Amino acid sequence: MYEWHGYGGGMMWIFWILIIVALIWFVAFATRRGGLSSGNEKSALEVLKERYARGEIDRDEFEQKQKDLKS
Repeated sequence: MYEWHGYGGGMMWIFWILIIVALIWFVAFATRRGGLSSGNEKSALEVLKERYARGEIDRDEFEQKQKDLKS
């Protein structure tokens, strides 16, 4: 009933091997580059301090946001 003519089984093995290799590559790539989060991200407080140092926000806004972050 199912005749593969010598190719079907081999092609299916190749397909699954390619899927497995792609998954392994994806996991290796994601972990090597830090995955979803690289760990080098700054905390919200550090970003707030940098914005204040650059003059993007004034002292009152800095203190209010700092208070909000610490609570």
